[in-house]
Amino acid sequence: MSLSRSCLSSRGMNGKISSLVEHGTVGMLRPTAVARVGQAVNLAVERFVTVGETIADDYQEIRQGMYEACKEARQAGAAIEHICEETNEEIALDRSLLIRAAKCLLAAITRVLLLADIVVVKQLLLAKDKVSHSLDRLESVNNFTEFVKAFSQFGAEMVELAHLTGDRQNDLKDERRRAQMAAARQVLERSTMMLLTSSKTSLRHPNSNSARENRDTVFCQMRRAMDLIHYVVKDGVLNNSESGLHSQREELENDRGTAYACMRHLQKLLEHSKATMDASCQDTLPSALEAVLERTQDFTDSAYTSHEHREAILEASERLKAELDHLLQLYATVVQTGFEGAANSSEVEESVQACINSARDLSRHLANAAINQAQDLNTATKQGLEIVTDIRQQALSGDVERLNRTSDQFQDSIDHILEVCKLLRHVAVSETLQVSAKFTEINLRVYGPQVVTAANTVSLHPGSKISQENLEVFAEMYQWLVSDVTTIVKDVLEASQAKPEKQVYMSLPRPGKHGTTTKPLKAVRLDTEEQEKIAKSGLEMKLATSEMEAETEKWQENNSTQMDENNDIVKRAKNMSSMAFSMYQFTKGEGPLKTTQDLFTQAEYFAEEANRLYKVIRQFSYQVPGGAQKKELLENLDKVPTFVQRLQFTVKDHTVGKAATFTKVDNVIQETKNLMNVISKVVTVCFECATKLNLPGNPGFLNNHDDYQVNHFDGACSCLVFVLECLCASSVNCLMLVFRTSLRTKTTIQLARSF
Repeated sequence: MSLSRSCLSSRGMNGKISSLVEHGTVGMLRPTAVARVGQAVNLAVERFVTVGETIADDYQEIRQGMYEACKEARQAGAAIEHICEETNEEIALDRSLLIRAAKCLLAAITRVLLLADIVVVKQLLLAKDKVSHSLDRLESVNNFTEFVKAFSQFGAEMVELAHLTGDRQNDLKDERRRAQMAAARQVLERSTMMLLTSSKTSLRHPNSNSARENRDTVFCQMRRAMDLIHYVVKDGVLNNSESGLHSQREELENDRGTAYACMRHLQKLLEHSKATMDASCQDTLPSALEAVLERTQDFTDSAYTSHEHREAILEASERLKAELDHLLQLYATVVQTGFEGAANSSEVEESVQACINSARDLSRHLANAAINQAQDLNTATKQGLEIVTDIRQQALSGDVERLNRTSDQFQDSIDHILEVCKLLRHVAVSETLQVSAKFTEINLRVYGPQVVTAANTVSLHPGSKISQENLEVFAEMYQWLVSDVTTIVKDVLEASQAKPEKQVYMSLPRPGKHGTTTKPLKAVRLDTEEQEKIAKSGLEMKLATSEMEAETEKWQENNSTQMDENNDIVKRAKNMSSMAFSMYQFTKGEGPLKTTQDLFTQAEYFAEEANRLYKVIRQFSYQVPGGAQKKELLENLDKVPTFVQRLQFTVKDHTVGKAATFTKVDNVIQETKNLMNVISKVVTVCFECATKLNLPGNPGFLNNHDDYQVNHFDGACSCLVFVLECLCASSVNCLMLVFRTSLRTKTTIQLARSF
């Protein structure tokens, strides 16, 4: 995790902590509960920094900085405990002091994690360098005895590297970097067996050029994978200082220059020019269009693109170019006449919209061309596998002439598959799919022809068992790559068409079973940028969800007989909490909700469940005698129908276009959060009425009211853990585990009771 990214995460985290303190939960705590929570936090910090200091003892390069960061964290933890201990019935909790102490604590923890991450990065790079040296040694051996020793050491070092890179891959937050690390690890894993058999074949047949080519190809690919690991770990820093650095960097980053990415960039520029007039558009728009048209040539130049699709792409390209030329002419007129009032020019707006529509048409034609080729891929892959079987037989029989003819057919089959991979990468809508398609294409281009090379070795040495084993391993690698291509085709088609998936909406009925929903509109997925925009709303809803969970836990901890209404309150509230949490996960690209239509359907059920809960609590309110308690309950309860209607109207609002759909998603999340906050207040007041007024069938709930207060603060603690998890993009699992364990729900109460 880079230092700049950590600083940005730290600023955002401090803001969330401030919002948490202002949220109101702390002010409702009794002094004894506040003191217990302060002690628990300080104890968690002490355990955290102890691990950090242990790491510092083993690594001198970070020792001084780690000691200082741990000291600051310890001081901040002690300050939080001191602030909490000074709170009593007369003296309210000083929130400003608590905010400052929390910020100091989180800043210190950030430093500890960054320093520990430096250690993890150095360990990973050291393991990579060990494997690189072992590869050099393997390449230079001249006999089987030395090879066996070197390969044994190489295997042990590869296991260590696999563990470290696997942990790092899981910790990476950048989607593209995570996909690159996965691709590098896959190459190393699959190439190990080929390295063994090709090296053995080369040692057995030292004069065979084809055997040496097999071996050298595997070594080259494994070194490229090692360079990619270094590139990902160092976040864009290459591993050497050769003159070819620029071309190497372009090769690693060219998955960003797809037709989809360039088209998206052009549309963003057009949307921006639609909102505000900018003279720079005269330079940026032509260059963006040129980048798009350059990528479309891969589609029109492909021998496998049908005539109809080629003509449609060319026609759409010409129309987009003509529309953009017209827009640039209008801009030139605006520059001459001045910018005043130009932003409101209907002619300019219509021209911009025409360009946007033409760009969308071109995108659609490109996707159709790629999909059309992908549909024929099954035949090409099946044919390729059959040719591999023929190559094996012809190599074993020593029929060199037939082997050469079959090899040409095999290369044609590979070229067809590579062409499909290239076009799929152009239309892939996520960086993960773009990276996967790119490296599958590279591996197939490199390793596919090596099947023929291995077969040539067998044909020259038909009695060699080692060369036959080598051919089998390379043929198996080709089968893996074909399987990868098939998987990528399915994923790209699914993502581009955005087909809604079958979902089970938590504990609610499945869509359509009870006539509550109509046929869903075409669903889409949020991309990474949209998830980042909506992350703030998602976090706020997560805070409300944590409060609701804390409230329902108080009802569940009762051991007495409860009224049916109260049981229903718990059931409905927990159901709503589960649904809200799944909607929060959607804002992060996780969880069971995959598409926007899934989100809207879930929001409909959420509103329906809120209505049911409203009716149950309305019945409960009849048991509450008149007074301040009932007045507060009814005031909060009467707000529920209004917020339910607002959410329902938002969900039913029809939208057209991706931008409008994203706005609707944002509004749905906001309205769900508002309704969740109201429901949380209602459940809290309902609990207090049942407890303090000792109503008939009153659960009695907790024997110790302080435990209730600690429970109420439990949601705040879980939110603090969540914020820390957002920060931690490093591999310091031991540090985070200590801190999470001490603040986890239920554990907080247990720690508090130990004092």
